[in-house]
Amino acid sequence: MAGTTTSPAPAPAAGVPRAPLRVRVLRRPEVGALVAALAVFLFFSLATDAFLTPRGVASWLESAALFGIMAVAVSMLMIGGEFDLSTGVMVGSTGLLTGVLATHAGVNLWIAVLASLAAALAVGFLNGLMVTRTGLPSFIVTLGTFFILQGLNLALTKAVTGQVAVQGMTQVAGFWDARWLFGSSMAVGPAVLDVPILWWVLFTALCTWVLLRTRAGNWIFAVGGDAKSARQTGVPVVRTKIGLFMTTAFAGWLVGMLSLFGTTTVQASTGVGVEFVYIICAVVGGCLLTGGVGSALGGALGALIYGMAYQGIVFAGWDNNWLKAFLGAMLLAAVVVNTYVRRRAETAGAASTEHTDPADGGGPAEGGERG
Repeated sequence: MAGTTTSPAPAPAAGVPRAPLRVRVLRRPEVGALVAALAVFLFFSLATDAFLTPRGVASWLESAALFGIMAVAVSMLMIGGEFDLSTGVMVGSTGLLTGVLATHAGVNLWIAVLASLAAALAVGFLNGLMVTRTGLPSFIVTLGTFFILQGLNLALTKAVTGQVAVQGMTQVAGFWDARWLFGSSMAVGPAVLDVPILWWVLFTALCTWVLLRTRAGNWIFAVGGDAKSARQTGVPVVRTKIGLFMTTAFAGWLVGMLSLFGTTTVQASTGVGVEFVYIICAVVGGCLLTGGVGSALGGALGALIYGMAYQGIVFAGWDNNWLKAFLGAMLLAAVVVNTYVRRRAETAGAASTEHTDPADGGGPAEGGERG
């Protein structure tokens, strides 16, 4: 994203005490997700022996990684006050475009990969431009993008390949080099972890750094909290929001490449229907639907909860339909818990301010920390 110049945190004002540790912890948006992740981990650890085996751990980490990359990007967008319903279909679109160019158009594989990246960023740019220039809700704009991309995936793929899937990737020159980057595995002790897990960790760390340590991070929280006030103080609202939509598009491309080179094939329906899972992961991670609050780490934790639940249900031998019920319950619980935690933090912060002793040079308690 544009404008990621490091902006050092301001030093605390003289005589202003830091808020108590308990208050600062409660203010972190990902606290509820961390507690929930520990609870889900303990539950499935007791429910099924396969959950903690090396193979079991690798499976739910890989599942969490593919959802986590998108959930982190969606979290950043939601902090900025917007939604993107084209995230899921973007995964399939980029995989299909890469596959069609490489297997049917004879394009060099790496050029095909870069072409799909350029296409994804262009779609993200157009989404952001439409939202910021027309004033239409991002929900409507990206819903339209969703249907356009889904139609193109089905119609063009069938017209070129004769089916709604791309196969034969292993016969393309350079496939195995690309697979090393996007679809390889690495041994970590007794477990074999797939490379998407590493991409997930790196992407989460990068987005966390952007949010907490750069000027762009300040802009994201500002436009999500109050775009009008942010614009009046000089924040480039349009550029920031377009950058966020391009970030979710980039994440869709990355997951598309991880899926394509991990499985060697891609279906026209790949990614369709999971866009709300990404939003749920972000909300579970502490993002408010109204914007201005959240964290990249919270989105990653929300995806970890989903990955553990998804594989835990499989390991336990339960009906997969229970996963849908779990998602709904998790969403409602997250909204309730996050609201409760934030109110407790506000109450505790107000109480600590009231009890500050002026004789000690105390002033008002420290304000809320950024997500």
